[in-house]
Amino acid sequence: MYGPDPNKIFPNEKVSSLCFIKNVITRPNIIAGDYTYYDDDGGAENFEEHVTHHYEFIGDKLIIGKFCAIGKGVEFIMNGANHRMNGATTYPFNILGGGWEKCTPQLCDLPLKGDTVVGNDVWIGQNVTILPGVHIGDGAVIGANSVVSKDVPPYHVVGGNPIKIIRKRFDDDIIAFLMKLKWWDWPAEKITENLEVLCGGDISALMKLG
Repeated sequence: MYGPDPNKIFPNEKVSSLCFIKNVITRPNIIAGDYTYYDDDGGAENFEEHVTHHYEFIGDKLIIGKFCAIGKGVEFIMNGANHRMNGATTYPFNILGGGWEKCTPQLCDLPLKGDTVVGNDVWIGQNVTILPGVHIGDGAVIGANSVVSKDVPPYHVVGGNPIKIIRKRFDDDIIAFLMKLKWWDWPAEKITENLEVLCGGDISALMKLG
């Protein structure tokens, strides 16, 4: 065997809280890679409920790479949550109706921040909130209960509200090597054959594979 079937909703029959999210996504503006999972005993298959204020007419995308581990209670807040800020008030009168629709803003009036992008092999802890337009680099770790309000460099550990960099996972040379290696793009057979090296603490052994 070369790992679980990436096209199954629940890859492990014994772990019903864990779902490969690419197989439950219905919105065209959410993209997730193989083996990325959401873990939630309250209904992992309902991952899309944790992507809020996401409206097709705005056009922003949530893009998540491969082999990401996403903890329970995550919330991706998308650009639809933004209010117009160039007037005397930020109150969204238009969404309440009753004639107030006449003040519906144009997209150019809103502070849109673009796509939200999560790299590959990213670990997102429980109850993390990710704000619109941020980019999280490959191999990053997001501490539980954090608010991701800015970009996260590859292979960095961050946490807090708002997030602060806690440390790098590796030195710059190893990070550069891992970014070039891109093990997440290997075929399942190669990943399976090298699991002990990928999961072990001896990076020098992994560098021999590169």
